[in-house]
Amino acid sequence: MTSAAKVASRVPLVDLTGAFEPGPRRDEVVDTIRQACEDVGFLVITGHGIADEAVNGIDAASRAFFALPEEEKRAYVGPSGVYRGFTPSQESALALSREDESLPDLCELYTVNRFDDPEIARRAGLREGRESFFAPNIWPDAELVPGFKDAFETYYAVMEDLAVELMSLMALALELDEHWFDDKIADHITNLTVNHYPSLDRPALPGQFRRGAHSDWGSLTILYHDGEPGLQIMSPEGAWEDVQVVPGSFVVNLGDLMAAWTNDRWVSTLHRVVVPEGDTGDRISIAFFHQPTYDARIECIPTCTSPDDPPHHEPTTSGGWILSMLQKTIY
Repeated sequence: MTSAAKVASRVPLVDLTGAFEPGPRRDEVVDTIRQACEDVGFLVITGHGIADEAVNGIDAASRAFFALPEEEKRAYVGPSGVYRGFTPSQESALALSREDESLPDLCELYTVNRFDDPEIARRAGLREGRESFFAPNIWPDAELVPGFKDAFETYYAVMEDLAVELMSLMALALELDEHWFDDKIADHITNLTVNHYPSLDRPALPGQFRRGAHSDWGSLTILYHDGEPGLQIMSPEGAWEDVQVVPGSFVVNLGDLMAAWTNDRWVSTLHRVVVPEGDTGDRISIAFFHQPTYDARIECIPTCTSPDDPPHHEPTTSGGWILSMLQKTIY
């Protein structure tokens, strides 16, 4: 079992109230976001406008599903190459994305996207040979978990809106027009994943985590968690630090594509979820892994390069990158 870090987190708390309209308040928030993205790549947001009902609905629906017997849950495991539906505990390891041969994560997952609508899938990048990536969602039987599909779709929709607002603020923080990202994310390929960390009947093995050390892969992640501790970031000095727990907040962090987009001016920070000392109870977190359109070209943003600081990364595409990461991390 891994002890929680003792160093107070440097992740800033940002109140977004009034920040979505032009004015001094937005300017202040944009400055704070810029500093956070350059320093640590994480922030905790309040004043986001997300109703409690949307959060409580998906939390309750998820717990109802994860409380089912294992054999019933396994009926909703996706076929090979389809990264949606149920993933059992200890059948994934996020640290593998960094070539870290760590133990399997003590976490079971349920993942959905927005490709039930074939037209949305087509606009987002569905082509011959990509059918598995753009496969429709796998939904539990409505009688087995009443309200599950509605709760997930409701939450997904409000996260889409919040992600657009956050990307707009980040564009301003990069000295771009606030709509600079719009065409690159309009047909996004975002996975919404609920992480359930089951109660443990014995201590975790040495070096085993609820989620092993990793960085996220896309533009940004919006994370809800149920208030239980365990999320830690790697500080610039190389120490693990706890992320503060704030009721009614979301944790927002940058992914690797945002780091590449900004020529590493902004950072995609290593993080993990540990089993706090003496705490073997279960835990829920819900991650909206915002990911640009499949064929969006990711190359250095014009304001992030100069003759003295040429682009650090070769151009890539959103879909090619995310697919390579997914293939690495599922056993």
